Amino acid sequence: MSEIQRLRELMARLRAPDGCPWDQEQTHQSIARCLVEEAAEVLEAIDTEDTELLREELGDLLLQVVFHSQIEEEAGRFDLEDVAREISEKLVRRHPHVFGDPGDKEEDADAVIDRWERIKAEEKKAKGVSETNQKFKNLPPQLPSTLFANEVYKQANKLGLEKEGEWDDSKINEMGSGLNEAQAGRALFEWVAACRSGGIDPESALRKFASSQVRILEEKYKPKP
Repeated sequence: MSEIQRLRELMARLRAPDGCPWDQEQTHQSIARCLVEEAAEVLEAIDTEDTELLREELGDLLLQVVFHSQIEEEAGRFDLEDVAREISEKLVRRHPHVFGDPGDKEEDADAVIDRWERIKAEEKKAKGVSETNQKFKNLPPQLPSTLFANEVYKQANKLGLEKEGEWDDSKINEMGSGLNEAQAGRALFEWVAACRSGGIDPESALRKFASSQVRILEEKYKPKP
């Protein structure tokens, strides 16, 4: 028996009528926070470069995937095999330069990402998901604001709109020249502390500004009638 199968069977046993009372009463909603917490602990292990801790925390994160899949299996909708099958098929579809024609190679990582997005759009179209004029891809609302802002600026740059936002792009380039991780960490920390001192929620402030830039740039990108 593989260890993955053993884990599935252990989870099913915990959820069984004669299993663990706590595990039995859990729902997707009740354990959603555990998923976030375990992912955060994986990131901590990565940041500290603690290999043993990373192995442990990846196991805790894997348990969340198995737990959610077990709940769905009990409802008769899908199971862990379906989850694994779907992501495997997606990886094959979106990497034709690896799993398709040997001569169909991409030159660099940026080209791979562009193709990934094109194939993703084709998949949505095939599923009947209507396309809109929206150019900025939808981002999960739970995404931390720093990651959200990073994605917004990256997409603006990709669309050639980095100079169209309500920010000083020349100042950004100047600040980024020679910037190292320690300097960036200190500057970000000081800004967060300054927000706290001024009674401002830095998470909300950054998210609101980044979201406003998406709306502004979408309007600027929109073709003229």
